[in-house]
Amino acid sequence: MKGKKLLATVALSALLFTGCGIKSAQTIIKVNGQNITQGQFDESFNKSTQGGMMAQLGINVKDGKNGFLYYLIKDKVVNELIVKELLNQEIEKRGIKVSNEDVDNAIKEIVDKVGSKEQLNQILKQNGVSTSQFKKDLAEEVKMKKLAKELTDSNVSDADAKKYYNENIKQFKYPDKVRASHILISVNPQEIEEIITSDKENAGASKEEIKKKVDAEIANKKAKAEKVLAEAKKDPSQFEKLAKENSDDTTTAVKGGDLGFFAAQEMVPEFSKAAFSMKPNTISNLVQTQFGYHIIMVTDRMAAGQQPFEKVKNDIKGFLETQKQLQAIDKLVESLKKNATIEYVNKEYDPKVIQQSLQTEIKQSGEKAKEIKDSAAKKEEAKK
Repeated sequence: MKGKKLLATVALSALLFTGCGIKSAQTIIKVNGQNITQGQFDESFNKSTQGGMMAQLGINVKDGKNGFLYYLIKDKVVNELIVKELLNQEIEKRGIKVSNEDVDNAIKEIVDKVGSKEQLNQILKQNGVSTSQFKKDLAEEVKMKKLAKELTDSNVSDADAKKYYNENIKQFKYPDKVRASHILISVNPQEIEEIITSDKENAGASKEEIKKKVDAEIANKKAKAEKVLAEAKKDPSQFEKLAKENSDDTTTAVKGGDLGFFAAQEMVPEFSKAAFSMKPNTISNLVQTQFGYHIIMVTDRMAAGQQPFEKVKNDIKGFLETQKQLQAIDKLVESLKKNATIEYVNKEYDPKVIQQSLQTEIKQSGEKAKEIKDSAAKKEEAKK
């Protein structure tokens, strides 16, 4: 009897622990008989909302107050999942495969563009993308490119590239530019304060005590910046080494602080003002910006001009080829959608239902805005 109870308890525990998995596996949409699950939607939805501007602004789209954004993104994600499924079915039908070698070659192309494997890894880290996820996404991209090549001849001639160059000549003009390297000693008072207040040793400390500790840490960072500056000015040939060892700008640190060529408007005003006032092979004093203390070494200057066709020809060809491929894929998707059998198993994911919810949110937002406006008008009237 006890054995049966134990088995029943174990079975119940298993059910409880896998409850989320059961929900995740639930089918919400069927595309030509193939399932799109709740888990797939959740993963794509989270990807769309956990990065970019909304994440930076701390906007939670699942908060009831942000219903408009929630339904807008939900509509987009549902469409993307359906399109992805339709294209995957077409890819399978055509027997298109992606090998490890294909992915490795694609990675090599990206590494060549960004400069090094270290630089690529740093970019992935900063964007919160794991290596495995990156390879998975890249494999999907390679697959789509192979499909596009079967759909259309995307080759672009030199004449076509030259025509685009002549018709869009403004795109290839550039202002005065400077090439510089920098060492950043990051200073973020708010971040420093958060670290200090989260330390158990500072529990119960007053605002004045916390402020003193914050000021002391900022002073330490400035002292470090001044020390590094002195070393750089003493031996400018060591600038690259110093950047790798000390710069908090990890993206450029791996390249010895090199920022490449940039126009004045591409940097914050304080940084640009200093860099554009310097001669090549000179080192600045400490330059303070919203990011902290910078030590700048200007390495080259470039007067305003226009990129010659031969220099940008391959870039133009790549852009035009991609445009052709996207147009071919869009045309295919339109055709596949027309001939597909799409069943919304969970009606909440039917685009018609989502659009109705979206319109309700717009209407309610308008009503709230009117209430606030009317209330403000009444208050103004009462003052009179």
